[in-house]
Amino acid sequence: MPEQLPLPFTFNPELGFEQFHAGVNAEQVRHLQRTATGAGESLIFLWGEPGSGKTHLLNACCRTACQLQRTVSYLPLGVVRDYGPEMLEGLEHMDLVCLDDLEQIAGDAAWEEALFELFNRLRDLGRDLIATASAPPARSPIRLPDLKTRFGWGLTLRLQALRDEDKLAVLALYARSLGLDLPPQVGRFLLTHHRRDPQTLRALLERLDQASLAAQHKLTIPFVKRFLGIDPPPARATPNRP
Repeated sequence: MPEQLPLPFTFNPELGFEQFHAGVNAEQVRHLQRTATGAGESLIFLWGEPGSGKTHLLNACCRTACQLQRTVSYLPLGVVRDYGPEMLEGLEHMDLVCLDDLEQIAGDAAWEEALFELFNRLRDLGRDLIATASAPPARSPIRLPDLKTRFGWGLTLRLQALRDEDKLAVLALYARSLGLDLPPQVGRFLLTHHRRDPQTLRALLERLDQASLAAQHKLTIPFVKRFLGIDPPPARATPNRP
């Protein structure tokens, strides 16, 4: 096996399927779970809008595979692009390879050629590959025709946008994982007054958790308003001077 470079990243073991509210994407999640265990499709192309949960699900696949003693490699292509396509060498020896955000290397001839060669090696050895993008293979900005065609050989899954009730359930699920009490009315307020993609909302909950602990204050709408700068704290009363 070629020597691997020490990588400054890995998958996040805290992002499992248990922390993902599938909602309308239940079937897509089941396919991913099966592939993570080695019992599903050997090639999955997962696409959806930014913030739809693709990165979370890739991390969940890696976590599940590791729990079953499978070897995995998770590559966020936007992070590793500057390291060069040598990052792909030897990955065919992994049981599961997860490539996040294919658009990040689209149009780079060296990366596309190296990915094409990795694809063939993985297929020859019967390894599993899951790749994510914001568009299906036919509309991918990848320029190498043979590579674009190969990504269409497997199972293509689209992550549908979550409905508001699903997004509220996502917030509640993540809040519970933080040990944070999130009243439904506060969750609905966040959906109305903040960016609604799951990744941004999770980051906001983490900040709110820290702020509520520091202030020893429960999450209420007035507290969240002050935190977001929507409603400034009341001014201190000035004592009357004679």
